[in-house]
Amino acid sequence: MSTPYPFTAVVGQTDLRLALLLNAVSPAVGGVLVRGEKGTAKSTAVRALSALLPQVDVVPGCRFSCAPAAPDPGCPDGPHEAGPGGARAARMVELPVGASEDRLVGALDIERALAEGVKAFEPGLLADAHRGILYVDEVNLLHDHLIDLLLDAAAMGASYVEREGVSVRHAARFLLVGTMNPEEGELRPQLLDRFGLTVEVAASREPAQRVEVVRRRLAYEDDPAGFAARWSGDESEVRARVVAARALLPQVRLGDTALLQIAATCAGFEVDGMRADIVMARTATALAAWAGRTTVLKEDVRQAALLALPHRRRRNPFDAPGLDEDKLDEILDRFPDEDPQDEPDPEPDPGPEGPEGGPDDDGGGSDGGGGVPPQGGGAQDAQPPAETPDPPAPSPGAAPQPSAQEADGPEQGAVRADEPFRTRMLSVPGLGEGAAGRRSRARTAHGRTTGAQRPRGQLTKLHLAATVHAAAPHQKARGRAGRGLVVRKDDLRQATREGREGNLVLFVVDASGSMAARQRMSAVKGAVLSLLLDAYQRRDKVGLVTFRGAAAELALPPTSSVDAAAARLEKLPTGGRTPLASGLLKAHEVLRIERLRDPSRRPLLVVVTDGRATSAGALGGDPRELTTRSARLLAADGVASVVVDCESGPVRLGLAGALAADLGGPAVTLDGLRADSLAGLVKDVRTAVTTSASHTTRRAA
Repeated sequence: MSTPYPFTAVVGQTDLRLALLLNAVSPAVGGVLVRGEKGTAKSTAVRALSALLPQVDVVPGCRFSCAPAAPDPGCPDGPHEAGPGGARAARMVELPVGASEDRLVGALDIERALAEGVKAFEPGLLADAHRGILYVDEVNLLHDHLIDLLLDAAAMGASYVEREGVSVRHAARFLLVGTMNPEEGELRPQLLDRFGLTVEVAASREPAQRVEVVRRRLAYEDDPAGFAARWSGDESEVRARVVAARALLPQVRLGDTALLQIAATCAGFEVDGMRADIVMARTATALAAWAGRTTVLKEDVRQAALLALPHRRRRNPFDAPGLDEDKLDEILDRFPDEDPQDEPDPEPDPGPEGPEGGPDDDGGGSDGGGGVPPQGGGAQDAQPPAETPDPPAPSPGAAPQPSAQEADGPEQGAVRADEPFRTRMLSVPGLGEGAAGRRSRARTAHGRTTGAQRPRGQLTKLHLAATVHAAAPHQKARGRAGRGLVVRKDDLRQATREGREGNLVLFVVDASGSMAARQRMSAVKGAVLSLLLDAYQRRDKVGLVTFRGAAAELALPPTSSVDAAAARLEKLPTGGRTPLASGLLKAHEVLRIERLRDPSRRPLLVVVTDGRATSAGALGGDPRELTTRSARLLAADGVASVVVDCESGPVRLGLAGALAADLGGPAVTLDGLRADSLAGLVKDVRTAVTTSASHTTRRAA
């Protein structure tokens, strides 16, 4: 719809609105990351923010939004002379998840650059966003190479475009706002740190507030212009308040006590680096200006910590976001309140409310429209699950067969995982063409140059030597007279590059009674958790299949959210017989469906089991024979597999090794999974798969 939803008509979400308004007051705060479930007005609030920003003065005709008072001396459209300019509204530029590199940073006309020696540059989204807002919806799904470009531009305040010795630079200072659903995967720590503030949002559970959301949304969809007109007065008030706070901002005093509170808070929560201290200082200053004060108070520092620190405390994707507010208050109480210098107390500010009042107030507090963010309760607040006594150890010399208690015993509660460890890399053999990642070899847009080919569509990476080689034989026929090379479009060659791709890592975990020994299952969960952490770092998708009793279950469909997989693993119960064949067949079905959805993403199957098969489930027949046939079915499809052998004790049957042979992959013990003892496993995977493929070819012949 052409008429945007009014910012002040957003119901609730006080912390989200406050974080956005603080960035409108002080763009130096560094942007906002909005995390939350779907359908919580994340995108609506962000898109509505641009209407509240003051207009910007620009040089007429400049495509890079240079300021008339201080134009960029390196502007590609320059040089500009200082003088009066024209005013326009601040832009909000949206970066699509599937955008290309050229669309983000701009593109050079390579053919004209080589043949004519001119810089024919088409600006990208970074140029459009200069002095405005750059909004990335689903920022956690953005490709890694685009994230790298965003990081560079955000750090340097400029964008650089390099093409075979021809370079263009332009200013790119923008307010970075991103929204994401954590269920779809987490962000890299480097990008998380670039967002000044973070806000956790969730749908209200209050019926009255939910009714008001529906009522306003329906009214907006029926008559967008009329709905916006009814809120125009509130929009004007907030816009005027933003302008007033911007004017007051240079006068706000950040005293020594406030600085000590900020430093002690960041040190107390063991935040890496110094960016958090700087962001907290800027946020506290903006909070004071938004409240109409010229002195930063303790409550400003507290609110700044709740907005600026939660996303900077996460050490790995399995840590729950949040801040221990009791600890925060304890740190701040060590310092006396700063003297407000006899300033009159400002009127309590309930934040940008609508005419109805009540539904917009979610009880979050008053000062600056802030309140306590709903992200409290970090990982340290989680209580360990109740433990039950370990099952009795088997008697010495007992036969290595599952006992009745192991195979048919009752379901046991979930146990905690051992501490994760660093694993060696497992990769899929061959050369893929999947999404960019850090696991297996693949043809990618970035990486080392391995050759050249004719471009398919627009040229993005010129292979200069191949282009010259293609054009050289035709110079005489083209009438070359001077020193320049006569280059035509058919001569251009695209560089082919080899990098790394992300894979689909599908875990098939044995949760039967034979795995139920508490110490053993804790080690198994620790190993899977370690592999999940490795998958997060290598930008993989993950899925989780479990089997026990009489059937297998898809506990987690393939997703980019490894923390969701970790949560499912933590709650995994054990007990019952072992339908190993059912687990393998479920994995085969999942991989078949995913192959249709994303043909370019290659799978890696990780089977975590002791290899025992004591039940055929609903399939019927001999469990061992069914397991062998199921494993060979996966091997015939060319699925790269690794078996993590969980068998323990002095007497071992070696069933996991036999399963690995049927799958055409290696078997590795739990201890051997560690990085310091897993030498050569990648080579084993490749060798095993190659051998399996040759055996399959001979059988087919």
